[in-house]
Amino acid sequence: MNSELINYLESFLTPRRQELFKQVIAQRTRFLTVAIEDVGHLHNTSAVMRSCDAFGVQDVHVIEELKGKRIDREIAMGAQKWTTVHRYDSTKNALKQLKGNGYQIVATTPHHTAHKLADFKFDQPTALFFGSEKDGLTDIVIEAADAYIYIPTFGFTQSLNISVCAAILLQELTQRLRNSNLDWHLNEADIAEVKQLWLKRNLKDYESLKEKFDISKL
Repeated sequence: MNSELINYLESFLTPRRQELFKQVIAQRTRFLTVAIEDVGHLHNTSAVMRSCDAFGVQDVHVIEELKGKRIDREIAMGAQKWTTVHRYDSTKNALKQLKGNGYQIVATTPHHTAHKLADFKFDQPTALFFGSEKDGLTDIVIEAADAYIYIPTFGFTQSLNISVCAAILLQELTQRLRNSNLDWHLNEADIAEVKQLWLKRNLKDYESLKEKFDISKL
């Protein structure tokens, strides 16, 4: 989508929404991304997506190899309008895609070689993998992971719900990004892609407006 078309479509947003788009996209990142592997409870997947939007993480990778279900729109509370969801029918395909895109694979697990969150070195594009609270991540992810991370707990409860865990990790790691000199912002091509997604999902007459623009250029 060229810049002229994006500018044309943005003109149909209210000034307030235009300014909000500008502010939010300036804080968006693809340096950090999240992958969710066969989480049984649908509301957990939706809650993780909501946290991704809240902390500026654009992409959510959902693996539905065993428990294919649609994201619960009510629980996501509109986050599906703002995040880019990538779906996979197998963990192996997700790992191949993410590694091919230059991400290190980081498994969230109390693995014996895992780093505490405070000690985790975060200086390269990272895909955080989350599994179910009951079963955790599969051996496929554990074996393919480049690093492991966990959140220390000090009470009788030894594990955290996936959505809570994701929120804690995303808040900490995105804060580190914003305080760093790393190139974590979206590039121009990504900005155009994300704007197109947002416009398509927020303008009721998106298709007809796009068609009118195309006709005007003939």
